[in-house]
Amino acid sequence: MSNKLQMLKIFCITFFFAFYFMSTANAGYEERDEVKAFITMMVEKHGYDRDMLTDWFRKAVKQEETIKSLDKPAESMPWHRYRKIFMTEKRINQGIQFWKDNKETLERAEKIYGVPPEMITAIIGVETFYGKYKGKFPVFDTLVTIAFDYPKRASFFKKELEQYLLLIREEELDAYTLKGSYAGALGKPQFISSSYRHYAVDFDGDGKRDLLNNTVDAIGSVANYFKQHGWNNGDPVTVSANYKSKKKFSSYGMKPKHSISELSKHGIFPSQPVMPSSLATPIQLEQQDHKEYWLGLHNFYVITRYNHSNLYAMAAYQLSQSIRQGMN
Repeated sequence: MSNKLQMLKIFCITFFFAFYFMSTANAGYEERDEVKAFITMMVEKHGYDRDMLTDWFRKAVKQEETIKSLDKPAESMPWHRYRKIFMTEKRINQGIQFWKDNKETLERAEKIYGVPPEMITAIIGVETFYGKYKGKFPVFDTLVTIAFDYPKRASFFKKELEQYLLLIREEELDAYTLKGSYAGALGKPQFISSSYRHYAVDFDGDGKRDLLNNTVDAIGSVANYFKQHGWNNGDPVTVSANYKSKKKFSSYGMKPKHSISELSKHGIFPSQPVMPSSLATPIQLEQQDHKEYWLGLHNFYVITRYNHSNLYAMAAYQLSQSIRQGMN
């Protein structure tokens, strides 16, 4: 074979594989069997239009930044770094102003749901800096990416994608214009789609549950979320502790299962009086040069239902206390 023919053959083979891999890489989500099965489920179970969904999945773009964020969330930081993100003078001061601006609504939410103004304010403050930063990620593309390109969370996020498609139909929202967090959370309080559907409330009575732009609905919805997850108004949230036990913290879990009296027998003592029968779980936080110990009580666990992280719950709680002190 001549050199020219050999070079031509190599070029053709190279071109073929380059075209093949480029086509595969650029293939729309609608080409994938698991996506086709998801579309069929939405059509048969919820009456969605197949052609419309197929078109949406064809246009979906994989969100690489979402995957990077999921692999390295802020909650993986040590406490002394994580705390600095939220416990700033600016966030505290703007939380005080948010409370003043929405005093009547916050008091009404407390009266109806039993959740104090500082806790509601802190959650919205941690999530979106009081509604200012609601996220930059296209929600549909983000949920598609996690559901079909992130195996560790695929099962959960396929359900969230289903919930999102039901949500936009129920609330008459545009699937493609909505933006949110890297995990697809929406609006001022950053509710995931299932939470939006189940816990959002029309707190201003205008006939619409608008968590995207309506602060009144956001306040009522956060309060309702906490109430539905068992918040007990007036009960303590957490208390610092002295730790003299050899038991590993990982063995205790996040949910309070042990009484204060039982934990005391194991060398974990609250720094101030707490009902001996109260259930708690030990919490260990990393400071730069030492470890800090706390006992998370029932209301602390309720905060972790918003974000399954002790760091998140502690940051939200401490922010709430700083805001309350600023109101006094």
